[in-house]
Amino acid sequence: MISKEEIFFIQGQDEFHEIALKVFRFQVGNNLIYADFLRFMNINPAEINSIEKIPFLPIRFFKSYKIISGNQNAEKIFTSSGTTGNQVSRHFVSDLSFYRESLNQSFRHFYGNFSDYTIFALLPSYLEREGSSLIDMVEFWIERSGRGGFYLYDYDKLANDLIQNEKEGKKAILIGVSFALLDFVEKIQFDLKNTIVMETGGMKGRKEEITREELHKILKKGFGINEIHSEYGMTELLSQAYSKENSRFETPAWMKILIRDTEDPLTFLNEGKTGGVNVIDLANLNSCSFIATDDLGKIHTDNSFEILGRFDNSDVRGCNLMVSEI
Repeated sequence: MISKEEIFFIQGQDEFHEIALKVFRFQVGNNLIYADFLRFMNINPAEINSIEKIPFLPIRFFKSYKIISGNQNAEKIFTSSGTTGNQVSRHFVSDLSFYRESLNQSFRHFYGNFSDYTIFALLPSYLEREGSSLIDMVEFWIERSGRGGFYLYDYDKLANDLIQNEKEGKKAILIGVSFALLDFVEKIQFDLKNTIVMETGGMKGRKEEITREELHKILKKGFGINEIHSEYGMTELLSQAYSKENSRFETPAWMKILIRDTEDPLTFLNEGKTGGVNVIDLANLNSCSFIATDDLGKIHTDNSFEILGRFDNSDVRGCNLMVSEI
């Protein structure tokens, strides 16, 4: 069995490739849906000797099938938000300890110690439904921090608590869905010094879609800060990527982005070219770690990546903001 230590303490690309192939072999042998997918594609797993040759499971499979490797019992089922009449994605998590360790190590990598921050959460559309992995993640942050909470639509209390936290000179993270953050700064203007503002994307039909650049411009002015952070995550992934500036996301060591040709999904593109976003998330050990998403993006030479939109026939997804016309 592959251990948490092997996945979350990867050192360098060579080790990533080695562990990724080990995870691939485990999932081919223990994930019935993934194994069937490979047979349908007429792919011999024994011939896969590099991550570029690994077949990526289309993300829509999470809507129709139980994607799980090994133990068929789920400790928790995360679900996507979806819209009325649309089938939601379901992520069956058989070992929550992998998810918790991913959250723990990722936060420490990007932001340091939980205890250094107060966590303020403005996530109304997610808080109002069951099964959100984003809510679960932020609950974990708050528990580890020991300070903060969810505010639903209580903007006055959130403003008072933010200002009080600033007066006390404490660092904070305000994580919010885009439409709620916009509503917040329409009502109250700030001049924050110690607070990181992080948007998770998503207008959810509450406001007109705007580009990420426009969103960040409004939020920077409203909060009186120089940069807006962003989170890239989804129901089907147990890991997240983060952007601290310029809308360029970085991944933790156990996560990797590849860009596929939109005309040939088995061909990958070089840096700077726009295509479909494929994600390797080794924290998904007990589901599927190799996912072809419905997002469009590109990778830069420093391995950071941008999300540039979505395929036209894809469902609107709450954790992804449309940022440009493709």
